Amino acid sequence: MEKHSLWEFMEYSDEKFTKRVMLKKGESTAFVLNFAPGQQLPSHKHPGTEVFLLVVCGSGTFTVDGNELQVTANDVVHCSGEEILAFNNSGSEPVSLYVVLTKVPSPEYAKDI
Repeated sequence: MEKHSLWEFMEYSDEKFTKRVMLKKGESTAFVLNFAPGQQLPSHKHPGTEVFLLVVCGSGTFTVDGNELQVTANDVVHCSGEEILAFNNSGSEPVSLYVVLTKVPSPEYAKDI
């Protein structure tokens, strides 16, 4: 059993968004993405996985396969690994997203950046 606090992984940078890995177990990983206002997550896929995203705080815009979706704190979004996903902190406050990938497609996805 392990216990962690999301607060420990909510670290923001003025230069670019941050990713802090909380857990990596078997083929799954959980991490927190942190965005200052105006920061973005570029379009990408997670082939072979299911992606679950919880908006911990703030608000922003997901773009999934070209469709925009406005989100705020406590919203949960699910994407298949084949969908093209992007995020923009379009609000005026920091945003943190708690992300779970059910299968890590490569070790690169389970590293802090």
